[in-house]
Amino acid sequence: MDFTYPPEILAFQREVRAFIQDHWDDEVMDVRREGMAQLVDTPKRREFMKAMAAQGWLGMSWPTEYGGGGMDGMYEYVLNEELAAVGAPYIGKGVGIVGKTLIRHGSEELKQEFLPQILNAEIEFAIGYTEPNAGSDLAALSMRAVRDEENGGWRLTGQKRFTTSAHFAEWYWLIARTDPDAGSKHKGTTLFLLPMDQDGIQVTNMPTLGDERVNEVFLDDVFVPDRYVVGEVGKGFYYVSEALDFERFTLFTVSAYVKRYEVFRDWVRTAEVDGRPLRDDPRARQVVARLATAVEVAKVHTLRTIAKAAAGEVPNIEAAMFKLWTCQLGQQVSDAMLELAGPTGVLRRGSPDAPVDGRFEHALRYTVVDTVGAGTNEVQRNIIARRGLGLPVNNGV
Repeated sequence: MDFTYPPEILAFQREVRAFIQDHWDDEVMDVRREGMAQLVDTPKRREFMKAMAAQGWLGMSWPTEYGGGGMDGMYEYVLNEELAAVGAPYIGKGVGIVGKTLIRHGSEELKQEFLPQILNAEIEFAIGYTEPNAGSDLAALSMRAVRDEENGGWRLTGQKRFTTSAHFAEWYWLIARTDPDAGSKHKGTTLFLLPMDQDGIQVTNMPTLGDERVNEVFLDDVFVPDRYVVGEVGKGFYYVSEALDFERFTLFTVSAYVKRYEVFRDWVRTAEVDGRPLRDDPRARQVVARLATAVEVAKVHTLRTIAKAAAGEVPNIEAAMFKLWTCQLGQQVSDAMLELAGPTGVLRRGSPDAPVDGRFEHALRYTVVDTVGAGTNEVQRNIIARRGLGLPVNNGV
């Protein structure tokens, strides 16, 4: 298999790099955010996304009939990797989760309303899946959507948590239980879109170990008209499962992990421990070599996922393998740095003796966010075991 980029992809990569340099802003590009630049919202960030939209880079792999570029998914992959490498926000939820799901399952009315706004970077979404008692087991969700026949819609009541972007997003993409008597917890759930600024929605800050803001969102009798039901009533879990496959490789890139590894490798080259060069330590050299190999494996996992998506298929197993491997890689790099650095490795940013200004202490805390978003590591292992290896599944689980 040839892992080199074809000439047209290399040309696009150079174009993206030139664009980044032309639009460089320290407020927008910050590698210390460890690939989570999409969790912040500033006027400059919105301007940067608008500039990308003007290039036609949002929705490049969407069908042309919906305003997309009809291009190979490799272009989106290269774009995201280059953005992640400099800590810039990338195409994310609107293009990779909401847009692709609407194209596959949404009504024409929803497509006409939302797809142009996504392509023009005019809208931000929050994703409402996780609940206090429905995290790894999303099918256990309890948020209720009760039919309102008189007004032609649904009334939603319940709580979501760990919702990123809810404090600045314009629209909420969330799943609720519409039929508690469906017989299976995977059935009887429905996917909705609703504006975040309406009465009955309360957003509360939930700080994380990685210093990023996520949110709890409380809904109290919030009305959603039928036109904002995504797909068929009762099939929400299946749509969300598919959307998560797209999320796992549109919000989690390899570049952020590669850059973290390169910073660690370069530190090993120059650091001293107990007065001796760390690069001469056999244990340190072994760790660097092992992680270098893991980085290359992560790149191949990504390419397999992109190839599946580019072929018009849902990269279910491939995305789970990619997400699991890269999240573990991020933890392994941070663990290795702190282990080799010794006591000074746990010093935080701004501490005079902190190696690499405390980046790896921060990165280790950040990996908690990585291992939860888009499904925990345990969820990824279950997907691989059941759908990839064909291991038995208990009915009703």
